[in-house]
Amino acid sequence: MFRDHDGAGGVLAAYPVVMASRSRGTLPAAAAGMAAVLLGTGAGELTAALLAPGASPLAAVGGALVDLAPGWAKDAAIGLFGTGDKLALAAGIVVVLLLTAGGAGVLEARRAPWGRVVVLGLGVVGIAAAVTRSDAGIAAWAPSLIAGVVAAAALGPLVRLAAAGFTDAGRSRTPVGAAEAIGTTAPPPARTRLDRRAFLRGSGVAAAAGILAAVGAAAMQSARQAASTVRDAIVLPRATRTAAPIPAAAELGIPDLAPVITPNAAFYRIDTALLVPQVDPRDWSLRIHGLVAQEVVLGWDELLALPLQESVTTLACVSNEVGGDLIGNAVWLGYPIRDLLARAVPDPDADMVLSRSVDGFTASTPLAVLTDERDAILAVGMNGEPLPADHGFPVRMVVPGLYGYVSATKWVTELEVTRFDAATAYWTDRGWSELGPIKLQSRIDVPRAGRRLSAGETVIAGVAWQQHVGVTGVDVQVDGGAWMPARLAAAISADTWVQWSVPWTATAGTHRLRCRAIGARGEVQTATRTPVVPDGATGRHEITVTVD
Repeated sequence: MFRDHDGAGGVLAAYPVVMASRSRGTLPAAAAGMAAVLLGTGAGELTAALLAPGASPLAAVGGALVDLAPGWAKDAAIGLFGTGDKLALAAGIVVVLLLTAGGAGVLEARRAPWGRVVVLGLGVVGIAAAVTRSDAGIAAWAPSLIAGVVAAAALGPLVRLAAAGFTDAGRSRTPVGAAEAIGTTAPPPARTRLDRRAFLRGSGVAAAAGILAAVGAAAMQSARQAASTVRDAIVLPRATRTAAPIPAAAELGIPDLAPVITPNAAFYRIDTALLVPQVDPRDWSLRIHGLVAQEVVLGWDELLALPLQESVTTLACVSNEVGGDLIGNAVWLGYPIRDLLARAVPDPDADMVLSRSVDGFTASTPLAVLTDERDAILAVGMNGEPLPADHGFPVRMVVPGLYGYVSATKWVTELEVTRFDAATAYWTDRGWSELGPIKLQSRIDVPRAGRRLSAGETVIAGVAWQQHVGVTGVDVQVDGGAWMPARLAAAISADTWVQWSVPWTATAGTHRLRCRAIGARGEVQTATRTPVVPDGATGRHEITVTVD
């Protein structure tokens, strides 16, 4: 046995045992941190459900991350997860939160009280995120404060239980070998087992209580949303100008081909709202102001009393990759924006309208697009029913020919007439272009990429679009051969996509299929591949199929 310069025996020999003890205590301490933060998070979510429904700590932090994330990160998320981007973000927040909580537990075990400081810091982050939201209420700070305080209060006792049950730290810093050398004794194993049971019970109860509180808060939020909205009771007025009947020949009836009218439940959703805003139409109003001769304020009942019009318009997200599915076509009911702007009388120098959502999102739309002959509307209905909450209830903008990031503001409450050189919008602040005209595109839906087919007669089919311009043709190419003209379905209008198909005699082997659209102005869809940033992807959709 080595002795130090004071002659104390066993200290160096005991050092490996101390380190082993500390290692054994790391995972329990991390678990204690996670349990404490789960308890705090549940308490914060429950507080939000009771006092400040819009200030959920997780939602507030998630919303802040959405706003702060650079454009490339948002684009990557949409590219990877599509319309599941918000679920992926929520899962990512929970994972990061638990990892941070585990680290705080270990830090508390080794350097108390710094673990509690970290946990309180998480609460401060939540407070900052909640109170800086554009729709923050007077109690927005409370849920995250409660979450931080509860988590910090639980962390210390749980970490002490972990130390008592899994390391010597809770009983004696001296390991067994060293204890014998300096005349002390190790604690009895029975006490260790009791301490471990106490830790497991305490951490389990804390984690379960936090999870149950969060689940209960979610249920309360859902119940409140269902009770506060009158959407299901709304009977929309009949349109004074109905859309022309959709031609029977617009639908080719080919299995797996996207239907010409997209059902509401299948319509893509891409926006910046982690939680869907819940707007009572009785409290809704639209304000038109800025460079105008007369400010206009319009309420829900006033909007419904106006002569509403039906129109069929295909909407597309600028993040839609070539061949992607972030596009849909619907029958909309609303009032022309140009008529409302005419009431306000825009200044001759104005060239842009900055629309603002209830949650603070903004979009910059050319004034000329909102005042020409196209069916740019304040929409209240979608496919024969009030707008779904996910799609902007009670009122959203629908503008043919532009990508949604510069036109399709949901939950819209404000139109500011201004200039491009005087104001910017959410996505233009993040590097996207000011103007977002939709690119000429086509997509192969049938057969599905990677699917195995049987040799023989089959069909290649898909959709093509260039809203507010129109499509006059689609060509299909197999294995780099000659382009074959496809048969177009009847077009609803220049503002909608169109189905197309071409017969194909499939032979055994692997084949490469490619399509291109021809626009009404004679433009041929380019083969040049560009990313979605800054104003939409270009290129020709191609897929590989195997024929047996």
